[in-house]
Formats: sequence, C-alpha cells, structure tokens
Amino acid sequence: MNEFGALNWSILIVYVVANILLGLVIGKKIKTDQDFYIGQKNTPWWAIGISVVATYVSALTFLGAPAWAYNDGISVIAIHLNYPLVIMAVIIFFFPFFYNAGVASIYEYQEKRFGKRARALISSIWLVSQTMSSAAVLYATSVVLSFITGIDVIAAIFIVTIIALIYTVLGGITAVIWTDVIQSIILFAGAGIIFYALVTEADVSVIDSLTQLKAEGKLDPLNFDWDFTATTTVWSGIIAMSLYHTTVYGTNQMMVQRTLAAKNIGDAKKSYLLMGFAAFFIYFFFIVLGVLFYTYYEGRTFENDNTIILQFAADYGMPGLMGIIAAAVMAASMSSLDSAFNSLSTISTLDFYKKYFRKNETNAHYLKATRLFTLFWALLIIFPAIMYHLHSSGSILEVLSKVGSYFVGAQLGMFALGFFFKQATENGLLVGTFAGFVVVAAVALGTDIAWPWYCLIGASANIVMTLIASRIIDGKQTELSEYTVKGQQLKFAREGLDEKENGWYRVPGRVDRINYWLFAFFILTIVFLWSFQYMV
Repeated sequence: MNEFGALNWSILIVYVVANILLGLVIGKKIKTDQDFYIGQKNTPWWAIGISVVATYVSALTFLGAPAWAYNDGISVIAIHLNYPLVIMAVIIFFFPFFYNAGVASIYEYQEKRFGKRARALISSIWLVSQTMSSAAVLYATSVVLSFITGIDVIAAIFIVTIIALIYTVLGGITAVIWTDVIQSIILFAGAGIIFYALVTEADVSVIDSLTQLKAEGKLDPLNFDWDFTATTTVWSGIIAMSLYHTTVYGTNQMMVQRTLAAKNIGDAKKSYLLMGFAAFFIYFFFIVLGVLFYTYYEGRTFENDNTIILQFAADYGMPGLMGIIAAAVMAASMSSLDSAFNSLSTISTLDFYKKYFRKNETNAHYLKATRLFTLFWALLIIFPAIMYHLHSSGSILEVLSKVGSYFVGAQLGMFALGFFFKQATENGLLVGTFAGFVVVAAVALGTDIAWPWYCLIGASANIVMTLIASRIIDGKQTELSEYTVKGQQLKFAREGLDEKENGWYRVPGRVDRINYWLFAFFILTIVFLWSFQYMV
C-alpha cells in the first residue's frame, strides 16, 4: 500500500470526493420518486449519450478487452462490429414504445402487451442477470485497486460499492448521468496515456510490432469460417452478437432508463446514435492496445490477464500515473455500478413494491423505498463479486458476456413476440420463455457451440414454443394488439397522430434518415477491417 505513494493517493481521493460532492449537489433537486428515476427531463442528449458509452465500456473494457486481445488477437473486434446495426434496431423499434408511454420502467410494455405475469417475469429475469453482470464489474475494479494499492480484493469490493452507493442514493439518475460524463473523461485520458507510453517505450516501432503480430496470426480481424464453436468469427459478431447487443441496449432497463430523462424522443435517439458511431473506434482502440502488449511482453503468461494494463502502468513508472489509472478504472466501474444500482432499485419499486405491496402511497414514500432498494442491491451484489474473485482469472469482459448470454435470449424473445407476433399470448409466453431457458441450458452443457449463439438459440426457442403454446392454450387470436409494431402504425393513422416530433419518428418501424448513414458506417468498418489485414 505504501508503494502507491502520496501523489497517487491524492489523485484517487480527489476523484472520489468530487463524485460524492456532485451527488450531494444534484441530490438537493430530488423531490419525488420520478426525479430519482428519470430526472426532470432537461438533461442534454450529449450527456446522456456519453453516459451510455461510459456505462457499457466500463472497467470490463478497460481491463478485459486488452486481456482478451492479448490471447486471441485482433479477431476479438468481430464481437463489436454490430453496434450500428444494434442501435438502428433499438431506435427504430424499441424507443417509440418506451418514450411515447412516458414510463420509468421499460417492462411496463410487457404488461400492456401481454399482462402482469409477463411484466413480473421479465423484470425478475433482468434483476438476476443485472446483478450478475454488475458483480463482474465490481470484481474487475477490485482487481485494479488490489493490484495498484495493495488493498485486499474483498476489501476493495466493499470500498467501491460504498462510494458508488453514496452518490447514487443522493442524486438518482441525474447524478448517474453527470458523474458518467466526468468518469468517461478520466477513463479515456488514462487509456490515452497508456497507449502513448506503450508506443514510446517499446523497443520496436508500431509498424514492426504489427508485422511481427501478423506473422503470429494475431492480426486477422475477419474470420469468415462458419464454425459455431468459435467465439470471434464475423458471423458470430454480425448475426449472434447483433441480437445479444440489441437485448443489452433495447431490453435492459439500466441502458434505456437514462434516455427516458431526455427532453424528447429525438434527443433520446441522438444519445444512442452517439454510441452507434463511437463504439467501433473505442473497442478497436482497446483491442489494438492488447495486441501491442503481446509484442511488448513477448507473449509472456500472466497470473491474471486482466492485470496486463496495470502491470505496464507500474513498469512505466510515471509519477501519478497509477493514481490516474486507479481513478480511470474506478470511473469506468462506477459509471456502470451507479447505473445498475439506480435501475435495480427503480424496477424493484415500480414493478414489485408499488404494484403488489403498497399501491397508493405518496411520492415521498416511494422515493424513500427506492433509496432503500438501492442500498439492498448494492449489498447483494457484493456476494457474486466475491465469487468471481475466487473462480475467475480469464478476461473479465468475456466472463461477463458468457454470463449475460444465458439470459438475453429470453429477454429478446419476449420483446420480439410483443412487437411482431399477433398470435402470441401471455400464457404461451410463460411456457415459451421457460422452454427457451431449458434449450439454452442444454446447448451450453451438452454441446461445444460458442456462447455468442446462445441469444439466437434462446430467442428462437422462446418464439417457436410461445407461438405453439399460445395456439394450444388460447386458440387463434383475431384481434391485433395496439402494442405491436403494426398495431401502433394503425393507431397513428386511425387517430390522425403526427408520426414525427421535431423531425424524428414517434411511431415504431419508421426509419429516420440518419439510420442510413449509420448503416453506411457499418459497411465502412467491414471494408476497413478487410483492408487492415493487407496494410501491414
């Protein structure tokens, strides 16, 4: 702990105190439970967009992406090719339903489309999956603090939880968004310093490093093999992971909730479009960092791959750098944890406590309940984080993705059935969702199929079994629900509603012009990666 030094401790402490003070300032404006959930609808779109980026990039990318690329090479980028397609799908189909309804819980859609049991089911699935993924984020951060300060990993888990909990309880979603903005600046500043140091400290030039990496097969970004047991193929990235990430960005309360704080649907869409255009560059940067580390350390084996970037920072020896890196990783971590705490407490209050236990209380009562639920989830997440510490040594980014893959198929299937299938009923949905979990478990335990395909498999099983069970249990449906995509389009036409608001579509299924630019950007990234392997 003494090796960390006074300068590094000062940097880290200033960062922590600044986050807590910001929570205190914003917390003074929190008067109702709605303020806590979605703020006062005056947050600028760019701040929400940066918050979205910071939340999903997180410490898992800062540590896990270089670790993953260190072992598997630049082909890891295939998993992240799909963001333009994902963002297109979410803002075309998902956002209009959520934003037009004026909800704080996106799972209210399931109740309107199917019924109370469907809402309770998907809310429960999300609570479990988000707890596990947040625990992975918490573990990743504890690794950092332990490595660079000497604090015990388990003690670090408690420390990070308490810090993120304080300002989240105080300031709600608005504090989450604005602290995320600050945290993203620190995160990318730290990553930029590491990249500069790596390039200048290496014994060989970047070009020579890339040449050597290519000879070792580390610079083949596009693997077109139809090998369903391989994780990082083009097809797993474009097909399987497009569905996976659509679930993350479209059916995940933690990601969507901050966009509900936007002034209008146009601002909500713009906040996500920022991620659509920026994600490729962010992940490509961290993955290239990982393969350059492979050259720098000559492929040496690490006890825990997630500490590679930290080991380099320690070896570099720049005064204050470890403090900056510690603050950067804590920033990355807390940008995810604060969002998770806020969203977990929101769903607990709205989808369960308010709905089934205390239906007619005051706003002040629900605000207090939400803050208590925030405390509850923060404490609960500590336990799976400790389990990750005891049983994980590979890339924490890949570990998180594997954990999430067991749940995303069910979530995506439930929304797809609601959006597109007239014949789906609530009874059938309950049967189909259970069947989807069984199929995914059987595939995971009985085959070598790679985890990116679990979402497609689970969602497909859910959809097929739901439609069969719906017909058997409830018979043929003659009425089209207004909460399908087609139903919404007919409603807008029947009632003469404006399809656009400030130039942005409010009705699901309509394509805003900028989406065509986003698709063109996706094609350009494929062309760039195809060319990249011939540039070196």
